[in-house]
Amino acid sequence: MGRIVFGVILGWILAPLALLAWLQWGHPPVAAADPPLPYERQLTHIPLRARIAREMPGQPPVPADEANLLAGAEVYRDQCAACHGFHGQPSTFGAHMFPKAPALWEKHRNAVGVSDDPPGETYWKVANGIRLTGMPAFKDTLSPTQIWQVSVLLANADKPLPPVVLSFVRGEVPATSASAPAARH
Repeated sequence: MGRIVFGVILGWILAPLALLAWLQWGHPPVAAADPPLPYERQLTHIPLRARIAREMPGQPPVPADEANLLAGAEVYRDQCAACHGFHGQPSTFGAHMFPKAPALWEKHRNAVGVSDDPPGETYWKVANGIRLTGMPAFKDTLSPTQIWQVSVLLANADKPLPPVVLSFVRGEVPATSASAPAARH
């Protein structure tokens, strides 16, 4: 019995020391080009999904009208397109991030971008960011209204958009455009 207890205690000591040594000498995959750790996706997505489900807000307080879609398109152009690309124009570096930044205007599975997600889920992701992905938190740089506007825009990415909004998400309208400013709260 004493040998079993000794073996368990030794295992509790040696296993963390072995892990620490592995981390200390730089063997874990930490570069964006490295392959993922076994079960890395599951280990990160399970708690992410649970937290979003617990904290995401309900229905958007802004309607999906042309003014809000246009304001959301401006936010997208200025804050999101560098990593997620424009409609028909993938990002030059989003595909080289780890994990890859999703192309939010391209069809995948059964939806365009995140149009199959509730707007509240997109709002949560934009506001809070996602750790270890390169997705920053925008709650300190964008107003809640702006976050809702871009979330509503992305929820409608699979629907026909007004021509002026479509020109923004295609990257055709320059940043110095004279469009209506986004509301701040």
